[in-house]
Amino acid sequence: MHTLFHSEQGGHEQVVLCQDRETGLKAVIAVHSTALGPALGGTRFHAYATEADPEEAALRDALNLARGMSYKNALAGLDHGGGKAVIIGDPEQLKSEALLEAYGRFVASLGGRYVTACDVGTYVRDMDVVSRTCRWTTGRSPENGGAGDSSVLTAFGVFQGMRASARHLWGESTLRGRRVGVAGVGKVGRHLVEHLLEDGAEVVVTDVRAEAVERIRAAHPEVTAVADTDALIRTEGLDVYAPCALGGALNDETVPVLTARVVCGAANNQLAHPGVEKDLAGRGILYAPDYVVNSGGVIQVADELHGFDFARAKAKAEKIHDTTLSIFERAAADGVPPAVAADRIAEQRMAEARRTRRPGA
Repeated sequence: MHTLFHSEQGGHEQVVLCQDRETGLKAVIAVHSTALGPALGGTRFHAYATEADPEEAALRDALNLARGMSYKNALAGLDHGGGKAVIIGDPEQLKSEALLEAYGRFVASLGGRYVTACDVGTYVRDMDVVSRTCRWTTGRSPENGGAGDSSVLTAFGVFQGMRASARHLWGESTLRGRRVGVAGVGKVGRHLVEHLLEDGAEVVVTDVRAEAVERIRAAHPEVTAVADTDALIRTEGLDVYAPCALGGALNDETVPVLTARVVCGAANNQLAHPGVEKDLAGRGILYAPDYVVNSGGVIQVADELHGFDFARAKAKAEKIHDTTLSIFERAAADGVPPAVAADRIAEQRMAEARRTRRPGA
């Protein structure tokens, strides 16, 4: 139990451990906060095969991701708290319709306190299956009343955050003529590459899956590919580094060798541990807080709950540009790194919501 109440991970309202022996389902659902409304966050399907204790790793991931969603939704201006779910196992081996339906029943048992969507290892077609047994499911296909692939607006939002970073640092909201390195060109990264190329950026990519890089290079021969993330972050003349895969990309090994002036990407929980944000600031690297710039996807799925309108959702995601700029301004005014400034703004909104709903407040 100590993990659940650890000071760096705690404050969660509810954590549910789910198991269905018949389908092999083992899952964790973490609800961090409902101060602003029902918790909203995706379902990750991951094996944690390299961890000594995969179940402990999944719990830790769910807690961290749920907390991040509270902050993300607060700064996105959504009337939602933060939650996240993790299904433990290799999706290529374990995923089945029966398992997803069983998972949906667990989410439904929370009575709307948690609304789920796609994340790493889950897709629109999976949410269609989950929705058979759970009405609190977003990220469904348009054929099933949903918004479809949320990675479209996630990438758009990251691009807006990158434009804001460019304006703050170089005076213009454009990446034209800048060299941008994208680590991970899957669901979100490939859309981000297209935005960058349209804006006139020079793009360098890498991905652990060769086929993902090949797909990008086939569509855009002007894109340069490097062997791995280590090569990418050391690329000479790199202006912006965009981590778009799993978390922890900014750590004690990577930060000292980063060549980029800006870090702005789609991955969640990019800071491997507290203090990394100070290391970035100490090196003069501008960090656009991940949960701010990658909130386009959650904006999209939240809109789905009210009858999806793409233009309306895109207009809201476009505001990530101004939100990111305001965070840089707050950071400068308070003399703190942008990650700290973003946390303060999000915590203020959640605290105000808790006060206003208290009897007699």
